Amino acid sequence: MLENFREAFDGIWSHKLRSALTMLGIIIGIASIIAISSTIMGTNEQIKQNLVGAGNNTVEVSLYQGDYVLDPSYQQVPEYVTPLDPSILPEILKIKQVEDASLFYRRDAYGMIWYGAEGLNQGSVYGVDEHFMSVNGYVIRSGRGFLPEDFTGFRKVALIDRTVSETLFMGKNPVNKTIEIMSEPYVVVGEFTQNSAFTPTITSISDYFTYTDHSGGKVLIPASTWPALFAYDQPSSLVVRAGSTDDMTEAGKQTAAILNKTLTGSGDVTYKSKDLLEQAKKLQELSSATNRQLIWIASISLLVGGIGVMNIMLVSVTERTPEIGLKKALGARKRKISAQFLTEAGVLTCIGGILGVLVGIGLAYMVSRVSGVPIFISWYIVAATVIFSFVVGLFFGAVPAVQAARLNPIDALRRE
Repeated sequence: MLENFREAFDGIWSHKLRSALTMLGIIIGIASIIAISSTIMGTNEQIKQNLVGAGNNTVEVSLYQGDYVLDPSYQQVPEYVTPLDPSILPEILKIKQVEDASLFYRRDAYGMIWYGAEGLNQGSVYGVDEHFMSVNGYVIRSGRGFLPEDFTGFRKVALIDRTVSETLFMGKNPVNKTIEIMSEPYVVVGEFTQNSAFTPTITSISDYFTYTDHSGGKVLIPASTWPALFAYDQPSSLVVRAGSTDDMTEAGKQTAAILNKTLTGSGDVTYKSKDLLEQAKKLQELSSATNRQLIWIASISLLVGGIGVMNIMLVSVTERTPEIGLKKALGARKRKISAQFLTEAGVLTCIGGILGVLVGIGLAYMVSRVSGVPIFISWYIVAATVIFSFVVGLFFGAVPAVQAARLNPIDALRRE
């Protein structure tokens, strides 16, 4: 076997230009596949990050009327929908995929939050419980967080994020300042932020609506003070933190199923999870389906390269006919002759595959630099393409190898 590899390298080296031209089709095909697959995987990861966020793994479960979130500001809540009780949280936490959960209320903040003459025109106001900050991965940037006494004492205090702070306070320290929420005074006790930065990429109107609450800012108040501002019987929502990004869909579905058991009537209003992971998967499938077509087109280069390998190996068999005849006359078996030519074809395409991988990685980085699209190099795909290129050599080298093995030694020795 080692002798076959040595002869294969000698044959390739002795015809360097011819071998390089033969490998060109393989190099182009492998390079195209590596570049396209790296771009696909990078794009899919970007889609996932843009939708799901920076690893917070949170899923919101809210009331939906049909396919849209039910907004009590504009829509009537059916009588069979009752406010969720905190006693349901232990049952939610029994779900295998759920690590933590929190109940909250939410309203659009348009026209209801003011600091002097400055108003908040985008974003949301949340009535939250003690777990909301930890579930969502929020940390205090300045000031303090909520205290147990804030909830039990019905204190009118608020936490705001950076967006609200810049909108209402123009960069000044917001702590201990008083804002008005529905004409009720609330003291800002702290400013919070996400424990991992996440800036959504908004390129369409659908992206805007997806990220309205991210881009518009958040104001958090104790849920115990919520009824003084809004309705006493407004239904609440629930946010759960899954153990991993892949668990988000199942965590949302099981949580929604438990909450739907609390509904005492039937209608088109049900609890559903805001499944961003599922949206990401749909976009990834659309992206991958488009790019798979490009991979098939790129694979044509491999077919052309394989035909080139077959052609050059047939030429090699013709050139080395006397050598083959001499080996067979000295007792070489057909299997030995065919293995020699198969090895040479496999080595030729394997070298082409390795060069194609290097060119493909370089091409992927060039595309990323020019277009700004991220890339992801999978070494499993790299290894698979190199092995596949070797298999291509064996497949297209089979015909020349069989032809060489079937040569009659006497006729081979007579040929000049």
